[in-house]
Amino acid sequence: MQDSPMLGLRTTIYKVADIIKAKEWYTRAFGVAPYFDEPFYVGFNIGGFELGLQPDTDSVSDKKVSVVSYWGVNKIDQEYKRLLDLGATENQKPTNVGGELMTASVRDPFGNVLGIIYNPYFKVVQE
Repeated sequence: MQDSPMLGLRTTIYKVADIIKAKEWYTRAFGVAPYFDEPFYVGFNIGGFELGLQPDTDSVSDKKVSVVSYWGVNKIDQEYKRLLDLGATENQKPTNVGGELMTASVRDPFGNVLGIIYNPYFKVVQE
């Protein structure tokens, strides 16, 4: 394995118009409470990776998709439906992208694209 100056994904930040409602929604969606909770930033530890929320003044309808972070799940169809039941809207239905790999995405109630992935081949490498 080649050494790289890049250490891997550390933080994904979603910009949200209402940080209080977003904190409540993401607490339900990921099933964990934030470890850092301030008006300027809310941080969650999701399996050793950071999900952050920051206030944003742009409207939900003005958001453009440029980057999608995919959060690992074991049961993609079940999690996709659960996110929709929590108030997310459909973006991409669960799709096989090769082998056993499956991806899907929803738009959270704040206009951000939240990706989920079932990837039995990926293993987290500890530093």
